[in-house]
Amino acid sequence: MRLFVRVVERRNFTAAAADLGLPRSTATEAIKQLEDHLGTRLLDRTTRHVATTLDGQAYYERCLSILGEVEDAEAGFRSAEPRGLLRIDAHPLLTQRFLLPELPAFLERYPEIDLHIGQGDRLVDLVREGVDCVIRAGEPQDSGMIMRRLATISEITCASPLYLKRRGVPGSPDALGGHQAVGFVSSRTGEILPLEFTVAGKVRQVALPGRVRVNNSDTAAALARLGFGLLQAPRYRLEQDLADGTLVEVLGDFPPTPTPLFALYPQNRQLAPRLRAFLEWASRIFAEARL
Repeated sequence: MRLFVRVVERRNFTAAAADLGLPRSTATEAIKQLEDHLGTRLLDRTTRHVATTLDGQAYYERCLSILGEVEDAEAGFRSAEPRGLLRIDAHPLLTQRFLLPELPAFLERYPEIDLHIGQGDRLVDLVREGVDCVIRAGEPQDSGMIMRRLATISEITCASPLYLKRRGVPGSPDALGGHQAVGFVSSRTGEILPLEFTVAGKVRQVALPGRVRVNNSDTAAALARLGFGLLQAPRYRLEQDLADGTLVEVLGDFPPTPTPLFALYPQNRQLAPRLRAFLEWASRIFAEARL
């Protein structure tokens, strides 16, 4: 059942077998035996992908429920420890700054958990890519996910001293005429995100021109250091730049709206003990972090 569920979610025998530490030939034969045992075809196979039949989809949904019950039952015994491969995805800087320093203690506490950490800004298809949980900043738009709020991230507006020498230091959002911004392209909409400012308790969006647009936050910060325009980003990301003077905060009286940080995981799965352990650990870390 675990193998079948993984094949369905990964849509690929090779990837599913690798997740469970099995040879592909073993996985293929096991699913064939399962279909023979049930007397029905569960999967339609092509050279490029695998899809469920109607019977296969119904069996997949029953398997999710059954496997969740099995894991809950096993976790009820004092000797049972969370175990198995846990696949998460988070932004590289969030991972390096907050998770990695505490990771040795987590793995020592849960010696039966193996962790696969993916990193990036892009949207992740959790089910198709076999990811158990993602950590993302911003309000999620995917209603098919369960959301767990981890923290709220404060944001700032900044620019390089060179840029401010050329363009001047704006005193308010109304003084942004003639200014430029590093264009950050949203992975969700494909559009350039406007700058946001809190003015008299209300949020005001300002769209500024910019000669360079990017979809990577590290590149956006590098462009700001080079004087390409104003940048809005989490304060924790730019703390070293602010300390070194390579970036200067501006419009501090008109801060961008804070950004929520969420953990997301599929709602059609039981919360596995290994994922529950990770979420409790991550929640504690971000609750104590300076964000």
